[in-house]
Amino acid sequence: MKSISRRTVFTGGLGAAALTLAACGNRTTATEAGTFAPPPALTPKAGQNVVTQTLTAAPTTVDLGGKTVSTWAYGESLPGPLIRATAGDLLRITLENRLPETSTIHWHGIRLHNAADGVPGMTQDPVEPDTSYTYEFVAPDPGTYFLHSHVGLQLDRGLYAPLIIDDPDEPGDYDAEWIVTLDDWIDGTGQTPDEVLAALTGAGPSDGGGMDHGDMPMGDEPVDGESGSMDHGVMPMGNEPWGDAGDVAYPHFLVNGRVPEAPEICEAKPGQRVRIRLINASADTIFALALGDHDLLVTHSDGFAVEPVAAKALYLGMGERYDVAVTVKDGMFPLVARPVGKTSGGQGLAVLRTGAGKAPAADVQVRELDGEVLIGSTLEPAETARLEDRPVDSELELAFQGSMQPYQWAINGAPYGQHTPLSIREGQRVRIIATNQTMMSHPLHIHGHTFALPSGLRKDTVMMAPMESFALDFDADNPGRWAAHCHNAYHQEVGMMTGIDYAT
Repeated sequence: MKSISRRTVFTGGLGAAALTLAACGNRTTATEAGTFAPPPALTPKAGQNVVTQTLTAAPTTVDLGGKTVSTWAYGESLPGPLIRATAGDLLRITLENRLPETSTIHWHGIRLHNAADGVPGMTQDPVEPDTSYTYEFVAPDPGTYFLHSHVGLQLDRGLYAPLIIDDPDEPGDYDAEWIVTLDDWIDGTGQTPDEVLAALTGAGPSDGGGMDHGDMPMGDEPVDGESGSMDHGVMPMGNEPWGDAGDVAYPHFLVNGRVPEAPEICEAKPGQRVRIRLINASADTIFALALGDHDLLVTHSDGFAVEPVAAKALYLGMGERYDVAVTVKDGMFPLVARPVGKTSGGQGLAVLRTGAGKAPAADVQVRELDGEVLIGSTLEPAETARLEDRPVDSELELAFQGSMQPYQWAINGAPYGQHTPLSIREGQRVRIIATNQTMMSHPLHIHGHTFALPSGLRKDTVMMAPMESFALDFDADNPGRWAAHCHNAYHQEVGMMTGIDYAT
């Protein structure tokens, strides 16, 4: 295990002694069985298409490309099977739980009704072993999404899959599509995610916890005290804006479930326009991604259209999704996902093949990652994606806080289970002032809604650099109890999660 460096912890006026955080993530928060009534069945409207599918979560072995690991997955594939629908369709997806513990499915980024959101103890009872649960919801917005378990650290096993909602009105001005899912992998390599967490929290052996700290300089990131938001724009890889970017030393980084020694190969023809849908399903890793010898035209962020921007490379935080378009050249080209701030495990790799050429090595370096890397929060929204302009009715504060030693993370001074939910009312325009008061980067994800950054950019997950602040606006038009949390699975599990509750 690498040594953990000491770092400053900011608690927004709370003394360290006042910030008492217990390891009480969403798995360990007690919930009485039968707390939630079964969700009402949805009846399709006349002419509405119904998409049905069953996902079986079970222990299995998965081939990562010559490396076989024991893990948990949906079926025997990694990622799990693609679910695809069109905006406005009714989805009817059944979870068959064959795991030795409870599970759920969360539909990351989908603005669905509350009962289908998949958060145990908040929107449903967890699904017990050897039982099933059917999720029914309408997906209103087209875009690139994914699904994953919202219990414990099951996301850091293989319990995730891509979810694509097509736009019936989109012209489809591309010749091919490539869905690319990024992941960091440790399960079945001698440790489980739960054993890693036990080492982080001091509840398990301290000689193999997979911790990765102490080798990434903090740098001198500027903070814009006037606007409350850091203006990163584009940053060279040698000057990362993210401070300390992760906790776990992973032995593998995967692209579509494959290690770089045996990468997935995408076939296309020279001159074709390829739409690449990028999903960061990792638990603890920010990636910088580039396609060798190509520019990426970024067209969508978290499902919503942006003003297209050409970039050599871009960052993807945990839970973020981006769509890019590429006019492909002739040859063999590496798609490289370089983990930010990680000192082991290599990189993620896939290959675009349009003609003859030499297959890239697992450790291939692409010059696009040596220059400027686009930060998604600096994108501008397409006019069609802007939130309607209206006065703010309610302004609330959400502060990320915590420390590495002891390993404890919280929101607004309390871990999940001891938290006080943010309270809103239906019909309000809500503004959340989100602040990262730590020297570590955190992806903030809000369930059930998409929010707008001050630029108007629509997102449901946003990377927050150390000491960074954002004003996030959304319309309170989806009543229920909703989660807001860091999408680093380890931070969430020990308490970096709160609720947003509609007052009744």
